[in-house]
Amino acid sequence: MKLVLLSGGSGKRLWPLSNDSRSKQFLKVLENEDGEMESMVQRVWRQIRNVELSDSTYVATGKAQLDMIYSQLGTDAPIIVEPERRDTFPAIALAATYLYSIVGVSLHEVVTVLPVDPYVENRFFNKVKELEHIVVSSGADIGLIGVKPTYPSAKYGYIVPEQETNSDSYRKVSHFTEKPHEDQARLLIERDALWNCGVFAFKLDYLINLLIEKGIPIQYEELVKQYESLVKISFDYEVVEKANHVVVAPYDGYWKDLGTWNTLTEEVSSHIMGNGMICADSRNTHIVNELDLPVTVIGLSNIVVATSPDGILVADKASSPRIKDMMRDVDTRPMYEERRWGWYKVLDYSKLGENQHVLTKRICIGAGKNSSYQLHHKRSETWTFIAGEGELVLNEKLIPVKAGDVIQIPMRSRHAIRGITDLEFIEVQTGSELIEEDIIRLYMSWEEILAFSS
Repeated sequence: MKLVLLSGGSGKRLWPLSNDSRSKQFLKVLENEDGEMESMVQRVWRQIRNVELSDSTYVATGKAQLDMIYSQLGTDAPIIVEPERRDTFPAIALAATYLYSIVGVSLHEVVTVLPVDPYVENRFFNKVKELEHIVVSSGADIGLIGVKPTYPSAKYGYIVPEQETNSDSYRKVSHFTEKPHEDQARLLIERDALWNCGVFAFKLDYLINLLIEKGIPIQYEELVKQYESLVKISFDYEVVEKANHVVVAPYDGYWKDLGTWNTLTEEVSSHIMGNGMICADSRNTHIVNELDLPVTVIGLSNIVVATSPDGILVADKASSPRIKDMMRDVDTRPMYEERRWGWYKVLDYSKLGENQHVLTKRICIGAGKNSSYQLHHKRSETWTFIAGEGELVLNEKLIPVKAGDVIQIPMRSRHAIRGITDLEFIEVQTGSELIEEDIIRLYMSWEEILAFSS
């Protein structure tokens, strides 16, 4: 069996900590068994490794999240990159063509797709492993996992099985109901309906043949070229609900979608993360503070205060899911991002004239990590080192750097930086356009960079 983790999301539901490059699955707000903080994607990857599935697992994600995946999972995690975000059907179709035409996976092999961020017990992934046998033995087009509901939720979709039992391990699906009212949800639960947790399993040939029927390319490189023409639609609507034979495997363990501040704060280990204070009469209140400034809450209960370089949120917990709608049309550049080499925080952005922009960042290059060897056509940079030691390659010249050094990077100069220890510096960009598209990457590994410079 091959496993595909879908890592998408626009970063709106857990604003201001989440943004387009750091969606909810990358927030390090959960505590692992060793008392260390980890993100949802790191938690899921650890659980997959525990059931010995990591060698068969791929992560499907967009370009904006690529560095974050490498930063948190390492560069060994196999990645399938979406050219742009287009919902789950295009993403799964792209993953299927990658497995078929690039990896060479057999058409008879079962592929299981699941979100990268479910909050579940380890045994959930044992149920995922069972889907392979269920799909093969049942002859189903699609196999699903359905969670036995613990209350009549109006937030989840429901899988309604047929009344007769087909097997001890699975049921044939009658139909689906999307986010019903609570009264309807109670009736569905009486019919043994299950929460839809977004897990799909199928033989690879089922989806490849479906793509052929729809006139969609089954060669990965060709589908990448045509990707923007694919309809934006979910895999549920385009495939699952139209399939002739769908079965569901019930799961009666713990499962939760930590997609909003009210659900996430139920699982974090402390009421205060970062610099903050909450008075004794403020009950069920959480502070998640990424800023250096202190945050104090007095006399307010059932609220969440979240701060980051992107903004500040103060919300009643029950109302916190509305942040997605409020931020829907807000389009600002992320002020904090994690990259494979470390992180950066935007300190200031100014427009001094029609073609004169200034952007100031604080950047940290992790010990033993490096940026790419790159150049820019539309900006120059000034680096002021404030902590640590490292080495810089500037136009093929190797230069040691340390706290207190100042380096000028003229426009079109080739440059890369590596941390010997954790290395921090202030970068001031000046130019007509300060955009990611003005990064021309020449080499990625430090060995290649040094070989080119020698």
